[in-house]
Amino acid sequence: MSSQHTSRSYPQKIICFLLALALRVSGNAAFAQAPAGAGAGTQQLPESPQPKTEATGTTGVTEKFVGYMTNRSLFFPDIATNPGPMGTGGKFKLFVNQSISPAYILAAGISSAVNQARNVPAAYGQGWDAYGNRVGEDMARASSNSFFATFLFASMLHQDPRFFPQSDPPFWDSVKYSAQRLVIIRNDAGYHVVNTSGLIGPFAAEGLANAYLPASEQTATKSLERVGTDFAWRFAGNMFKNYWPKVFHDLGLNRLKVVPDPANMH
Repeated sequence: MSSQHTSRSYPQKIICFLLALALRVSGNAAFAQAPAGAGAGTQQLPESPQPKTEATGTTGVTEKFVGYMTNRSLFFPDIATNPGPMGTGGKFKLFVNQSISPAYILAAGISSAVNQARNVPAAYGQGWDAYGNRVGEDMARASSNSFFATFLFASMLHQDPRFFPQSDPPFWDSVKYSAQRLVIIRNDAGYHVVNTSGLIGPFAAEGLANAYLPASEQTATKSLERVGTDFAWRFAGNMFKNYWPKVFHDLGLNRLKVVPDPANMH
């Protein structure tokens, strides 16, 4: 009984540790970026200059009708809502919102149900307690993945972890674009670069997962299998996010859309 309780508590401790660490890093970064003399007087400093918004919202190989949504999505909080850069604080908030988003919870529930049916890992056994262990494990892995890829590495490398959807793309164009987003990302200056943060984030997350997973899952082979699964889930998520504005439009929620509108770009 005590070992089962301990195994359940490890993922919770990991999530709490990541949140505490992210708060510390985010606070230090915000302090370091504060202008000299801030708070010393009442004179208001001018706002930092913002880059001009390009007509297509981005540049590079995927520039055609790629934009951002006009309202934040609760289900997919990483869908961009503006074309401007995202600071360290914004990346931290995105990491937190991702960790508790319905998409992460739903994915953890589905993945855990599949693993329950396969009895993987076998050390968890069967029953509701075992299912709870699997859900906690998947949530902890997803949160640590978001911590490393969305917040820590993205902040260190000045990369933009958000997803910029296309506007009503054909299916195969969406497949290509969703796959490209796994290896290509915007940096904070708006240029396309190799998605280093997104590529090494899953490896760091799965390395951390070996601290609380059963011994049978702590091998290099199992870790690589989980990394492959992480990328598969991310590709599927990109496909959903690319069509998410269209879904809302078809449901009559016109306030949620991709801008700029391709109909006004001819």
